[in-house]
Amino acid sequence: MKLFRRAAVGAATLAIGGLLATATPSAAAPSPTLAAPDIPLANVKAHLSQFQSIASANGGNRAHGRPGYKASLDYVKAKLDAAGFTTRIQQFSSSGTGYNLIADWPGGDANQVLMAGAHLDSVSAGPGINDNGSGSAGVLETALAVSRAQLQPTKHLRFAWWGAEELGMVGSRYYVNNLPATDRSKVSGYLNFDMIGSPNPGYFVYDDDPTIEKTFKDFYAGLNVPTEIETEGDGRSDHAPFKSAGIPVGGLFTGAERAKSSAQAQKWGGTAGQAFDRCYHSSCDTTSNLNDTALDRNSDAIAHAIWTLGAGTTVPPGDAYENTADVAIPDNGAAVTSTVNVTGRTGNAPATLKVDVDVRHTWRGDVVLDLLAPDGTAYRLKNSSSNDSADNIIATYTVDASSETANGAWKLRAQDVASQDTGYINSWKLTF
Repeated sequence: MKLFRRAAVGAATLAIGGLLATATPSAAAPSPTLAAPDIPLANVKAHLSQFQSIASANGGNRAHGRPGYKASLDYVKAKLDAAGFTTRIQQFSSSGTGYNLIADWPGGDANQVLMAGAHLDSVSAGPGINDNGSGSAGVLETALAVSRAQLQPTKHLRFAWWGAEELGMVGSRYYVNNLPATDRSKVSGYLNFDMIGSPNPGYFVYDDDPTIEKTFKDFYAGLNVPTEIETEGDGRSDHAPFKSAGIPVGGLFTGAERAKSSAQAQKWGGTAGQAFDRCYHSSCDTTSNLNDTALDRNSDAIAHAIWTLGAGTTVPPGDAYENTADVAIPDNGAAVTSTVNVTGRTGNAPATLKVDVDVRHTWRGDVVLDLLAPDGTAYRLKNSSSNDSADNIIATYTVDASSETANGAWKLRAQDVASQDTGYINSWKLTF
C-alpha cells in the first residue's frame, strides 16, 4: 500500500492489445451458486515463501524497476499459465519500465467481467511480504482454485497483479486509462486486496459498492467475526483508479501503520496501542510478519467473493426512485427526513422493497434510520450502537412494505442520538 504522497509518473510506453472485453456497468446481486472452496493456507504461504526467496536473491526487495519485481511477476505468470489462464504482460514507463500481469479465465460473459487484483511490488526498503505479497498470494491461490474447480461462472473472470503501486497506483491507473470506454463500462466490479495478513490484524471491508461490501460482510458474519469499514487505505491502493472511472469497487484490508484501539483489540484480539503492521514499509516485512488466521480468513473471503459475485445477476431490478439532495443531520439533535415521491404505480409496495442508503457520518453508531411510508408507518432500518465506531452508512435494506400503498411521499428519517459527530444524508433510493 502506498504512502500519502505524489509520485512522478513517466509517460506510458506500451499498451497491451487484445485483452478480452470487460463487463456490465454495475455490480448486481448474485444468483445462487456452489459454495466456494476453502483456500489452503499452506498454499498461500508457499507463494509468500517464494516471494521472500526472490527478494532475498535480489537485493532484499521486490520493488518497481528492480529485478525482484520482474522475478515475482514471472513466478505468478508461470503458475497461471500452467493452470490454463490466458496471461498478458502490460508494460508501462514510470522512472523505469514497469509491468502489470493480467490473467483471464476462459469463458463467461465478456460483457460482464469481474476483476480481482493486488499490487505485486514492494517498497525498496524490504521484501514486502504483507505489503503486498499477502494480497498477491491470496489472489493467486484463488485463481488457481478456479482452475482446480474448472469453474464456469456466468461472468468472465479476470485477475491482475499491478506494478508500481508504491509510486502512486501507476500500473493500475495505466490499465484503467488505457481501457477503451466501452470495455471500461463492461467491468461489473473490481475487488482489491492490499495487506490481508497484518500481524496485529483488524478486519476491514471497503464501503464503496453496497453489493460487494455485503458479500464480504456476509462471509465474516458467517464466521462470527465483526468487521469495520476500511478508512486507513481509502484512495491509497489500486481500487482508486477503478473507482474514479465509475467502476464498482470493494475489497479487504487488515491495517497498516495506524494503531489498534482498545475497542478493536477487545473485538479482534491483538495488542492495543500497537500498529496493525509494525513492519509496514520496513525491512522486517518478511514471512515472519504475518498473522496466519487473518491471512487464512481473508484468502477464503476472496474465493467466496469470486464464486458469489461471478455467478451473475438475479431478476433485473425494478423501478427506482431516488433523492440525491444532501440533508444535514444535526449533532445529537432532532430527526431529519429526505423525501422520495412515488407516482404512477398501482396497488401496494412489494414485500421486498429495497432501500439503498448513503449516509456520510463520522460515527455511524450514533445514527438511527427509519423508512416512513406515506401513511407515516415507520420501518426501522438501523438502530444506534455505541460499539459501532466506524464512519458512514452505505447499505441496502429490504423492507416488507406489502401492506403499504405504493404511491405517495416515502421518507428516510435519520437522527443522531449522541454528541460530537457530524454527518448528512448523501442520497437514498427505493427500488420496487
